[in-house]
Formats: sequence, C-alpha cells, structure tokens
Amino acid sequence: LHTARLELVIEPCTSEEDAPRPASDITVFGANCTLHGLSHIFLPGGVTLRRLLWAAAFSSSLSIFLYQVADRVIEYYRYPHVTILDEMDSPIMYFPAITLCNYNSFRNLTRDDLYHSGYWMDLMYANHTVVERSLAILKESHKQGLLSLLDFSGYSRPLRYRVNTTEMMARLGHQLEDMLLGCRFRGEICTTKNFSTIYTRYGKCYTFNSGLDGNPLLTTLKGGTGNGLEIMLDIQQDEYLPVWGETDETSYEAGIKVQIHSQDEPPFIDQLGFGVAPGFQTFVSCQQQLLQYLPPPWGDCKSTPIDSEYFSTYSITACRIDCETRYLLENCNCRMVHMPGTSTVCTPEQYKDCADPALDFLVEKDNDYCVCQTPCNMTRYGKELSMVKIPSKASAKYLAKKFNKTEQYIGENILVLDVFFEALNYEKIEQKKAYEIAGLLGDIGGQMGLFIGASVLTILEIFDYLYEVK
Repeated sequence: LHTARLELVIEPCTSEEDAPRPASDITVFGANCTLHGLSHIFLPGGVTLRRLLWAAAFSSSLSIFLYQVADRVIEYYRYPHVTILDEMDSPIMYFPAITLCNYNSFRNLTRDDLYHSGYWMDLMYANHTVVERSLAILKESHKQGLLSLLDFSGYSRPLRYRVNTTEMMARLGHQLEDMLLGCRFRGEICTTKNFSTIYTRYGKCYTFNSGLDGNPLLTTLKGGTGNGLEIMLDIQQDEYLPVWGETDETSYEAGIKVQIHSQDEPPFIDQLGFGVAPGFQTFVSCQQQLLQYLPPPWGDCKSTPIDSEYFSTYSITACRIDCETRYLLENCNCRMVHMPGTSTVCTPEQYKDCADPALDFLVEKDNDYCVCQTPCNMTRYGKELSMVKIPSKASAKYLAKKFNKTEQYIGENILVLDVFFEALNYEKIEQKKAYEIAGLLGDIGGQMGLFIGASVLTILEIFDYLYEVK
C-alpha cells in the first residue's frame, strides 16, 4: 500500500490595495487617459524616435495652451467694457429744470448797503474811505451820485441794522417780477409761481420746473418750438452797478446765464451755464441723454450713496458744492449764501478777505481737495443754440409802446429764450462688460480642446491618478 502525502500550503492573503503598484502604472494611465498624445508617449519598451516626436508635439501644444490661458486671464483682469449708444422713443417726457441768473448781482445800493459792502465791491477800503482809482474810471454822471452815497463823514449806523448777506442779496438782486415780461409753456401762460428762487455765485437766481414749492414736474408730448418754454425777459441793464474795479462780483457782460439740468442735481451755473444776450431770441434745442456707467473695476463711476449732510442724491455738482462748503467752513469759518447748511453766512468783509480768494484757489489750483467721481446713472441734456435779432424794425415800435419803453431800451434790454426738445426721444448711453467670467471659461475651454484635447473630466482623471499614486 502506498500512503498518499498531502501537503497544505497556506499563504498570507493580501488585497489589491496592499499590493505594490507595478512600475508600468504610468503606461496604463497614459493608455487610458483622454488627454491627447499621452497614449503615444507612455508605451511599453524603451525610448524610440516616435515617442520623442510625440513628446515634443505634446509639450509644444501644452506650452501654447498655457500661453493662451495666461493671455486670456490678463485680458479678463483688464476689465474691458464697451459703450452702447441707442436712441429710444418715448410718448411723454419730463421737461428739464432751467435756471436763470442775471449777470448783474446787485442793483440800487443804499448808503447802508454801501457802508457794509463797499469794501467787498472794491469801492472802499476797510476803514470806509473811498478808493480813488475806482472812482477815476466812472462816468461823471455816475460819480457825483455815488460820491454823495459814499460820504460817511456824518454817517451813523442804524441802531437796528444788522449785516445779513443773505437778506442783502435777496433784496438787491434783480427780481423776477420785474424781469419777466412774458412766459408760456406748451402754449399756456406761466407766471413767477412756476419759478423757484435759488442762490448761486451770481446771487439771486430762479429755476423753472424745479419740482420744489409743491409744483409738479411738467411734461411735454411733442418736440419742436411751441412745445417747450418761451420767456421774454428785461435784463434791466440801466440798473447794473457801474464797474469800478475787478472783483468776483464784477460783471462785464449784459444778459442772463442759463443752465439746463435735471431736477435731481443742483445748478452749478457759474461753471456749466451758457449766456443769452439781449437783443436776440435764442432757440435752444435739447435732447435728453441717459448715461449708465459701470462701477469699479470695469469703470470709475460712483455707485455708493452720497456721504453728505446737505444732499440726498449724488451728482458731480452736489459733490462739488458739498466739498466747497466744507472747504470754506474749514478755512473761513463761514459759508457763502449759495452754499447749503445752517452754518453762519459770511459777512461782506469775510467774502472779500477770505471766502472769495479761498473758493477761487480751490476752483482754479487745488486739484486734490475736491475729487468728484462720475455717478453711475445720470441725466444730461445736449444742446444746440441758434439766434435771431429782435426786435425787428416792424415790431420795435409796438414793443416800445406795449412795455412803455423807448425803442433803444427794447434793443438793449429785451431777450427771448425758447427751450424745447428736438424730438420726443432720448439717447441711452450705456457701458457694458466686454469680457465676463463665462467668456473667460469658454476661451480656456476652447484652447484646451484645440491644443491638448482635454476637458474638465480630463483634469479630474489627472487628479485621480495623482491621488492613487501618492
């Protein structure tokens, strides 16, 4: 009998994860990866010319792809934008606010007014003695009357008289009731009640259709003359103060200054207004422009609310007036009449010695103190002006009789201003992003597919392989 010998060999059990990974895993990965070119580079065997050529081609494509990606990322972080201009029709449009100022700020000065404002107007020294060089250039007809007013030898200041620059400007400025000879809006008669009083660097001014004082905003349904505002004004040139020196209140012009603006922004007429001369009818054809800018980093407009105790809506003019007010309060401890707030108003002496020089310096030379950004949304009015001479020979006698003036007075003092919309449409100027994140990803994906034949899933395959071999 032969005895069978049974041997049982027991070997330890190991899992696939515990087993060492063969060195050819990179070859397996290259053969199965969706990244183009790897299957031709990582092959079993030694280095061949074919594998070297494929490796060079893959490296070149990868380099070009990375260069294109860097270029697209740089372009994105330049934050480019495009500006789109579109013309929009509207069945009804709100009429703009129109601010008017007579170039002459003061008239009919009394002895009390001259006593307190003569130094301001460069007519007297601070000790109330007359500036002879100022009187030397006056006409003889003006000189005698002015000298009698400037004789303060026996002058005693009224007991209850208190210097009030605001009251002085309100009283001595040209009154709209005297200047307004005729007013029509869309053919209907308008009056001084349609105007609001406002103060600027020109003194007492008036705004039509301001939306203040309980007056609703006016609208227009058609374009062209006769569908806007038409006013006739008497600038009262005979009441202009004689020019005896050069101050900020000195005016060499005769006429009115006009600014057409939105009701949301205060007038800045001394810098943004245009002049209208007597003896002419001036036609102003307007087109409303709605501007929409991009905030940083694509643009540089201001999208945050205004940080001001004086204004609720941000605009460049509101920013400038707010800044100028703070500047004068810091440097002169007072504000000008046209500036907002409840702080003390400068006296005429403070105007002369501090306020006027400080504001002129700020406007002309200090470019760092008042830096006002463009708002992201704003309304402007493009203008085209044309003029015709008035009065005609045929109407001169009629107007002289109607207003009880001479024909010469009519030619030197009367003007007509006609403001209207060119058409019932507006321009919409809008900035838009030219390159957003979706475009960046699309460009990178296109370059990735073109040069290395990869996708997002290919990138996940690479990360998965790196995780497995770590």
